[in-house]
Amino acid sequence: MDMKKQIADSQGFIAALDQSGGSTPKALRGYGVEDSEWSGDEEMFAKIHEMRSRIITSPSFSNGKVIGAILFEKTMDGQVEGKPTPQALIDRGIVPFIKIDKGLEDEANGVQMMKPMPELGTLLARAKSLGVFGTKERSVINEVNPEGIAAIVAQQFEVGRQVLAAGLVPMLEPEYNIKAEGRAEGEKILKAEILKNLESMDEQVMLKLSIPVEPNLYADLIAHPKVLAVVALSGGYSTDEACEKLAENKGMIASFSRGLLQDLRAGQSDEEFDAVLGKAIDQIYAASVA
Repeated sequence: MDMKKQIADSQGFIAALDQSGGSTPKALRGYGVEDSEWSGDEEMFAKIHEMRSRIITSPSFSNGKVIGAILFEKTMDGQVEGKPTPQALIDRGIVPFIKIDKGLEDEANGVQMMKPMPELGTLLARAKSLGVFGTKERSVINEVNPEGIAAIVAQQFEVGRQVLAAGLVPMLEPEYNIKAEGRAEGEKILKAEILKNLESMDEQVMLKLSIPVEPNLYADLIAHPKVLAVVALSGGYSTDEACEKLAENKGMIASFSRGLLQDLRAGQSDEEFDAVLGKAIDQIYAASVA
């Protein structure tokens, strides 16, 4: 599989299966696994790995509509059907990505920067050896603060250069909080900062952005020669809302987590589970190719 070509040309979307430690208990509760069913981090991560393995091995997941999947580090290091998770995805025609950020700093200048990543070089080398294609790194914008927005974009590109140097493709995610005041204005500042930073890039990056208030605001980013793809996060919208808004943005594809997983339950039979997952995949796919 030519992974770069698949991301650039394929019709489909990227599944986000990368909830990390802090959000895992909530994700498990949503899936119908109560806190009393596990004890300590090891058991918690084993439970979430079971859920992710079930998704990856579900027939509807490899029907060609999911073109990529973002993994949490522990999921990447785990196995699905006796193979490293990235290889299990590649065997299904799905491009593997890894979430590399270590969470968010406290808010300053209206934004939350990424925490330091001292082990980044080691993680990137391991990901590359496992066949991972790209990374994803998230920071958050909470208000219209030009200085903060400039700093957050500069940090994203700085990390992106490290990722490219390691032979992977970065998916830069300066998420704009969908509840933030003045978001329409702030998103224009964000776009200008991204365009400015793209000028100094020699290689292509991917962008993961909140679905903009103004439809097709990011059309020139989608068309930019230094951008491999622009994907959308669901940002707290329900599946229906996220898909409705995404469909208004030509060329932007989904990279949803909640929108994909919200109706899956541990107690569903394999047939039910696959049917529910398949329905969500069909809906998100339709919005991505609209």
